[in-house]
Amino acid sequence: MSLVEYTREGQIGYITLNRPEKLNAISDEMSLALCDALYAFYDDEEAMIAILSGNGRAFCSGADVKQRQLRPKEELKKLGGPSAREGNIRHPFFKPPHAKPIIAAMHSYCYGVGLRIALYCDMTVASKDAKFQVTEIARGIDATPFWMMLTQRGAGVFADDVCFTGRVWNAEEAHRVNLLTRLAENGEHMKVAKELAEQVLNNPPLAVRAMVEARRSDLEHIEAKAYSIRPRTLHLSEDFRESALAFVEKRKPVYKGR
Repeated sequence: MSLVEYTREGQIGYITLNRPEKLNAISDEMSLALCDALYAFYDDEEAMIAILSGNGRAFCSGADVKQRQLRPKEELKKLGGPSAREGNIRHPFFKPPHAKPIIAAMHSYCYGVGLRIALYCDMTVASKDAKFQVTEIARGIDATPFWMMLTQRGAGVFADDVCFTGRVWNAEEAHRVNLLTRLAENGEHMKVAKELAEQVLNNPPLAVRAMVEARRSDLEHIEAKAYSIRPRTLHLSEDFRESALAFVEKRKPVYKGR
């Protein structure tokens, strides 16, 4: 079975994160698989819209800490960050061959890179049991792109709050600050996402794609600015490694500011 699956029913494509035993934590291999699934959706001429969801007990618990954040320091230095060079999920969102809309349908954990994937999506649905967190700040790496994307969605000082504190927030709070298109009852996130997709399908596809292109173009400019001003070496700091080690060892981290 693929780490990310793509299927289609009628005009709706379904992209499913499929690493349930790890709460869909994103590894290098899974990132590549997600890119492949997104391109499969774009290339599917019968698919007009997609729903991106997570199999099992969570949407996505974030990055695979053991693989990505505990790489040897020399490898981190060579890569320029915790992620591998291949499988950059920004590319299929910001440079798609066809700008088709994607709905994120979330439940349970939506942490770190899982939250970033959801923010890249054009619309968002979450069940009331969903929980969100910008884990980057707690890991000692840059959270600037999250802060700017949350602000772009109208979250205002809420973005300051969650990016400085690194706290978890729930779906009802996310809905109040305009981070969700729809709020669903527990277990109903896929049903509500499908209903939303069918509403979008009532419109001419080219007009919808024009909206997708405009939205993602604006988001790409925001991300480009975030990357231009971000610190470059936080992934090489002692605090970054200490945070990852503490997470794996299930203990409280001890930070030294270096």
